[in-house]
Amino acid sequence: MAAVPAEPVADLLHDPTAAYRVVSSRDARWDGRLFLGVVSTGVYCRPSCPARTPRPENCRYYACAAAAVAAGFRACRRCRPDALPASRADDHRSDLAARALRLIRDGAVDEHGVGGVAAALHVSERHLHRVLVEEVGVGPLRLAQSRRAQLARLLVEQSELGMTAVAFAAGFSSVRQFNDVMRAEFGRPPSQLRTGTGGTDRRPRSGGPTLTLRLRYRDPYAVDAAWGFLGARLVPGVEWTHPDGSLVRTVGAVGGPARVCVGRPSGGLVAVRLDLAELSDLAALVHTVRRWLDLDADPSAVDRVLGADRGLRRLVRRTPGIRVPGAISGFEMAVRAVVGQQVSVAAARTVLGRLAADLGEQGVFPGATQVAAGGETALRGIGLTGRRARAVLALAQDAASGRLVLDPGADRDATRRHLRALPGVGAWTVEYVALRALGDPDAWPEGDLVLRRRVRDARLDPARWRPWRGYGAMHLWTATPSAANDAPTPSTEESR
Repeated sequence: MAAVPAEPVADLLHDPTAAYRVVSSRDARWDGRLFLGVVSTGVYCRPSCPARTPRPENCRYYACAAAAVAAGFRACRRCRPDALPASRADDHRSDLAARALRLIRDGAVDEHGVGGVAAALHVSERHLHRVLVEEVGVGPLRLAQSRRAQLARLLVEQSELGMTAVAFAAGFSSVRQFNDVMRAEFGRPPSQLRTGTGGTDRRPRSGGPTLTLRLRYRDPYAVDAAWGFLGARLVPGVEWTHPDGSLVRTVGAVGGPARVCVGRPSGGLVAVRLDLAELSDLAALVHTVRRWLDLDADPSAVDRVLGADRGLRRLVRRTPGIRVPGAISGFEMAVRAVVGQQVSVAAARTVLGRLAADLGEQGVFPGATQVAAGGETALRGIGLTGRRARAVLALAQDAASGRLVLDPGADRDATRRHLRALPGVGAWTVEYVALRALGDPDAWPEGDLVLRRRVRDARLDPARWRPWRGYGAMHLWTATPSAANDAPTPSTEESR
């Protein structure tokens, strides 16, 4: 197994000699973590670019593509650094910069503006800009702009949408802004980026557009483990498996319900068919799918740490590239966790299917407002005990009011405290929600009976797996052929 350098990118940015060694060796393990700007050509590349290595004095180094573009470089047409999956290298952090990066990656600037992001983080716009410039070299607007440009290029290359439709689907406020940004990012007008027939279906479902896109990820990807885990937890009426092995589900979106069909990942690409009510929902849905399938994980970095543990090494070698499936909706995942306490996966699916049928609409899992409006009577009517119904209702009421935030941009410590204070929610549920809804890769549901048994029997030390204990949990949950049906189940002390 190839080792991944443990040094943070910040160290390389301040040590050009070490950074040049990475570039000279064409070390692909740094792709997506370090970007090379070449003064003599005006392009920026990934470290593994096959082009001739430039002279040291012509090299500049950046922590993200947006910083390279801000410095005046355009993406290399040979190694396509702009096509790399996003990095989750900082997802284990909970500081201001890391939270801001997660919010921007989620599209918060497009939805709420920089002021909204700053308000969510309880800082001024000026302070937020200063912190991000110090951390990655550019401010929030430039980061959001780069995010839009990368989505726009994906649509230009893989769909038949007109340029105006691409511009607004990617989140640009005008066609002129779209053209200017695309020229700055890629050195060409967007029309010159279109290489062939894309995947827009001219026969859209229910009047909305249908697109098939190919999303990138870093190999390896433990497909059987991920598909087994997700497949065992499909909520009836909301999710199902297509005969070809694809996973299909309905997703709530601003413009109306959307249908998502994802094929089995292969060769660094996963085909995703999106049946949309409105094209404006596209950007958010693409990111939701990436989070759901954990497409932005760096499996080499995870496997390096987990594989160094003698007790876990065999599992890592047998299943490289394990993923932690994320959440389509943070509230949905929290409800799944509460309903799944101390019951089998099959029993939890039955109850969740009833919940979706009774309180959801058009095959979409109900949101917090709908569940709160249903009240305890509706929840007990689907088979929940009084204690469990009150726990779900408390979740719904706090999420609907905005007091409880359940997404990757949340303050994880504050969210954990809030969840612990709710009736019927204990340590296992809190950590399971942190892992799958908040995207904390180091979350560890310590009270889980399956994890507790396997840690004890193999004499494992999860503390050695930091900051990737959540990935270690996935290895243990999926360690046997029947593990997909093992319920991640809390101990008897979980419910209060």
